[in-house]
Amino acid sequence: MQNPSAFVPPYDEQSEMAVLGALLLDGEALAVVLEILRPDDFYKRANRNIYQAIIDRYNRGESTDIITLVEELKAKDLLSESGGPAYVASLTAAVPTSANVEYYAKIVKDNSVRRTLIKISQQMMAWATDKAYDTRLSLENIEKEVFELTEAGTQFSIKPPKQLVSSTVEIIERWVKDKDSSIGIPTGFKDLDRMLTGFHESEFIVIGARPSVGKTALALSMATHIAIHKKIPVGFFTLEMSDMALMLRILAGEARINFNHIRAGLLKPADFQKISEAAGRIYEAPLYIVDVPNIRLLDLRAQARKMCLQYGVKVIFIDYLTLITSEDKAIPRHEQIAEISRSLKALARELSIPVIALSQLRRESEGKRPSLADIRESGSIEQDADVVIFIHRERLASDDNNKASEIETELIIAKQRNGPIGTVKVAFIPEYTKFESFASDV
Repeated sequence: MQNPSAFVPPYDEQSEMAVLGALLLDGEALAVVLEILRPDDFYKRANRNIYQAIIDRYNRGESTDIITLVEELKAKDLLSESGGPAYVASLTAAVPTSANVEYYAKIVKDNSVRRTLIKISQQMMAWATDKAYDTRLSLENIEKEVFELTEAGTQFSIKPPKQLVSSTVEIIERWVKDKDSSIGIPTGFKDLDRMLTGFHESEFIVIGARPSVGKTALALSMATHIAIHKKIPVGFFTLEMSDMALMLRILAGEARINFNHIRAGLLKPADFQKISEAAGRIYEAPLYIVDVPNIRLLDLRAQARKMCLQYGVKVIFIDYLTLITSEDKAIPRHEQIAEISRSLKALARELSIPVIALSQLRRESEGKRPSLADIRESGSIEQDADVVIFIHRERLASDDNNKASEIETELIIAKQRNGPIGTVKVAFIPEYTKFESFASDV
């Protein structure tokens, strides 16, 4: 039986030396290796020092050979730690040519990944056996480390036009054939989709409004269109309303029955037929609702990853942003919101899906057209968001609200990193608590 103390983590000494030797033979090989390896990927400290010294010279625009490398290590007082002049000189003998440097680099990278997996598993064991350590924080840290490990293996992709032009022309032809199609996930509002071309992967989208103007209703209208009518899996975090209250709204909107009549039990026999048909459509929809008030940021991220892995979710809605609980409650609230905002942007990029978060606006925006300065609690939301949409309409008295069949509402695109800004008009249907395109726009 092997002595555990004698265990040597996986590494390939010959491949590490071959990579460094190839870089000394051919300075241009560094461009290939830099895409694959970081200094920490080398197991031997001497090799890490040598690789870092080659990179440092490269960053200064200086070429590297055996003599200049020895001088660089000597200047850093690392020559002895790096094996001395004899070891540096032996590197070029380890490889006859630089032609296979990418192959050697991949071997070094593979062993580095294996060592990191061993380290993560050992850390998991330590966290699991330490009762003082928060188990949810342990899971978040493990997920984060595994994701970073996956990202570290992602190589850059450089493509010439001939690899891109065909697929680009196909997209243009599809647009010409179907003028209503979008590159991204359609919102269900024609005019909005024309300006946004749908919700795009890796985008962080913020929908802002004052209370009771329709943030949740708009998000639900979009989410149900995507899930029920387009069959695209949707995740919906409801932090303010219960999942049951949310489903009542969805049923009322999909069945086109007065929401207040459902709550009061004032339904006609024909209404039950509509509800039954709507329930059938909703039952089969890939809509996944998480009902956790004041959810912790790390729990939200963990659930979002789970949704994507288990259910193939392609878009996530969060209702709403400022109800998320930061991990560090000791810092000021605006710093907590900044952390949450950055994390949601990073989550969108990590999962390569659009993340749409609702946000309240400052009280000062009441009664006027909102602007980016009205986003509540932190300017970082404005900075992190790829798209910011405001909901604006004149606040109506409750009687007027109940009498109106549809209320004209403006969706103000105040920021769009990759497209135009402007305003589109939609109709709010009070009795169904949902938004729709105007009949003339459909």
